[in-house]
Amino acid sequence: MQKSHLVILKKPYLDAILDGSKTVESRLMKSRIQPFGCIESGDKLFFKQSSGPVCAIATAGAVKSFENLTPAKVAEIKSKYNQHILGSDEYWQSKSDSVFCVLTRIESVKPIDHIWIKKKDWRAWVVLTKEKNFGLLD
Repeated sequence: MQKSHLVILKKPYLDAILDGSKTVESRLMKSRIQPFGCIESGDKLFFKQSSGPVCAIATAGAVKSFENLTPAKVAEIKSKYNQHILGSDEYWQSKSDSVFCVLTRIESVKPIDHIWIKKKDWRAWVVLTKEKNFGLLD
């Protein structure tokens, strides 16, 4: 069943998605949190600027998940996929001790009229539900 996700990004990465130069969203983490095990090809993505509005929607294409990562495996992911992720060296350095990774191909990106939502927590990825969706699924 198709799910919907709220994906929060810093402005430079969001701009790169909107201009088509960033085609893969990466999430590297130390623990098994969303989106690990929660996203599938065909799911809907709502992109929200960090401290800003929701301003685009897209569809998840191919999804690749990795676990039991080591710094060497993170470096391998960077080498293989960074031309699509566009992560800075500082980004990759900060993620070198990650244990889990999810790579999501971004397809059919469409800018939308800005939607301001009230989101108060620090989660950078939220699987939306019928009950908790910030009004995006109404």
